Amino acid sequence: MTIQRHDTKARMSRAVIHQGVAYLCGQVAGPEARNGDITAQTESMLARVDALLTEIGSSREQLLSATIYLKDGNDVAAMNEVWDAWVPEGYAPARTCVCAPMPSDELKVEITVTTAVS
Repeated sequence: MTIQRHDTKARMSRAVIHQGVAYLCGQVAGPEARNGDITAQTESMLARVDALLTEIGSSREQLLSATIYLKDGNDVAAMNEVWDAWVPEGYAPARTCVCAPMPSDELKVEITVTTAVS
């Protein structure tokens, strides 16, 4: 059994791949967008997902599932606008969206993704 771990630290790995499936750690907005609104934070967060997908040899078209955590349920519509533009037509993954506290006060959204790897 082969398990590949990417950018592993004491607490976590940025991604773990097993049997052609990659499990990405939670992604949040980058420092440039952390004080922005939900649109800016969602765009930044998804750009970080794109970068990690590329790093591990996957893509948006290979997404299997996504769990989105929102600090404020009133942000669902604005987050969905960015999400809908980001997901390629016909390739929407299984998705869950829940409200949850964030690891720091300025964050409004976090995502965890599972994806197939070629």
